[in-house]
Amino acid sequence: MKEAIVLYPAATSHQMISMVELAKLILQHHPNISITILVAIMPFDTSTISTYISSISQTSLPISFLSLPQPSEDPPGPAAAATLGKAAFDYIRLYTPKVLDALKTISLTSTVLAFIISTFGITYDTPIPTYLYFTSGASSFASILYLPTIHNQTTKSFKDLPNNTPLHFPGLPPIKPSHLPEPLLDRGHPAYQEFFSLGTLLPNLKGMILNTFEMLEPQAIKAITEGACVPKGSTPPLYCIGPRIVDAKQRGASDDALSKCLLWLDKQPSQSVVFLCFGRKGAFSAPQLKEIAFGLERSKQRFMWVVRNPPPNSDTERGLEELLPEGFLKRTKERGLVLKSWAPQAAILSHQAVGGFVTHCGWNSVLEAVTYGVPMLPWPLYAEQRLNSVVLAEEIKLTPMPFLTEDGKGGVVSSEEVERKVRELMGLEGKGFRESSSMMKIMAMAAWTNGGSSFTALSKLVASWKQEQS
Repeated sequence: MKEAIVLYPAATSHQMISMVELAKLILQHHPNISITILVAIMPFDTSTISTYISSISQTSLPISFLSLPQPSEDPPGPAAAATLGKAAFDYIRLYTPKVLDALKTISLTSTVLAFIISTFGITYDTPIPTYLYFTSGASSFASILYLPTIHNQTTKSFKDLPNNTPLHFPGLPPIKPSHLPEPLLDRGHPAYQEFFSLGTLLPNLKGMILNTFEMLEPQAIKAITEGACVPKGSTPPLYCIGPRIVDAKQRGASDDALSKCLLWLDKQPSQSVVFLCFGRKGAFSAPQLKEIAFGLERSKQRFMWVVRNPPPNSDTERGLEELLPEGFLKRTKERGLVLKSWAPQAAILSHQAVGGFVTHCGWNSVLEAVTYGVPMLPWPLYAEQRLNSVVLAEEIKLTPMPFLTEDGKGGVVSSEEVERKVRELMGLEGKGFRESSSMMKIMAMAAWTNGGSSFTALSKLVASWKQEQS
C-alpha cells in the first residue's frame, strides 16, 4: 500500500494554511508520500476555509482534503471562538470520534506513517504515531510546556501577581506577568486549561514539530530538547523545520492589491520605506492612530501603513480621512501610501524598497522579516506577541516599542516616541539594525541548505516515520 501522512489542523483558517505549508514542505523533499488533510470547520469560518481549500485543490499539489461530518450539536458563536471560550473547545472535541473513523478509513488503502495535529489537550486513541505541529516559536512552546510546573509554584493567577514579579521559564529571559498571552493570565480561563493539559498529551506523542530554526531561538530550543521544560516527565523529540512563511497569493491576495502596492514600491529608492502592518486583529485606538500619523509625518521617512478601524467597532467601515488627522493624507501623499485593513505583507517585505518593518510580532510576521532580512521594530498587541518581543530583544537585540506602562497596562505611545523609533529603525538615529537583520537572513537560508539544521530536522522526522514501520 502507498505511504501516507494525515494532517489535522485546528479549526481556523490560519491553522489550515500552516498545515498546507507543512504538507508542501514534506512533498517538496519526499514527493512519493501521499498527504490527506482532515477538515473540521467552525460554521462561522466555513467560507474562508472553503475558499482557501478550493484554491489549493486547483493547483497540481498532490494534497487531498477530507471534510469531517459536522457534529449534530449546536456550534458556538463567533464570540466564543474568538475569545477561546469553553464552548469552542468542547465543540472541537466532538470531532474526535469522526477523526478516528477517518484514520481507520484511510488506513484501509494506505500505510499511514504519521498523524500530525495542531490541537492541544485532545488525546487520540490510535496506533498511528502522532506528532504535534506548533506553528509559533520555540519560546512560546517552552512557556506552555513549563506551565504545569510554574502553575504549582503559586496559588494565584499570573494576572494577580505584581507586574514586577519575574517569571522564570527555561530558555527564556525573565518574563513579567503582563508579557504572557492573555489566556494564560487567568488559570480559570478555558484556554489556560487547554494549554495546561498539553502535559497529559506529551506521553502519547512521537515528536513535536516547530516552525522555527536553531539560530533564531537557540536558548529555548536547547531548554526543550534537554527536557528542562518538563522536569518531571519525558520530552518527545523536537523537530525545528522553519522558517515556513506564506506568500500573498496563498493568503488570497487579489492581483489589484498586489499591483497597487508593488507599483508604488517600484518608484521608491532601495531600503527607503518603513512598512507598518499589525495583522488581522491589529487595531489601534483612535488616539493612537493619530499619534502614529503625527510620528510618521515628523520622521520624514517614506512609509506604507496598513490602517484598521479602531475598536470596539472594528468591523464598522470608516474612511481613512475620518480615522487620520485632518490633512495628513494630503501632506504625506508624495512619500506615503496608506492602505485600509489589509496588504500583501510577504510581497511587500520581499521588495527591495522596504528598509524597515513595524510589526505586531506575530510569529509569521517575525519569520517573514527574518527570511527577507528586513529590520524589525516590534510593537506587540495580543496573543503571544508580547512574549515574542521580549525574546527577540534578548536573542537579536531588538528593542520593542514601549507598549506597556510599569503596572502592565496598555497606554498610548506618543508621536515623539513613534518618530524616534522609526528613525532609529531606519538607521537615522543611533545604531541601525540592518547588519543583524542581514545576518539572520543568512542564517535562515543556511538552515535549509544540505546539512543545515532545518534540512536535517526534516530528514530525521521522515526517518522516524519509516522507523516506526520497520
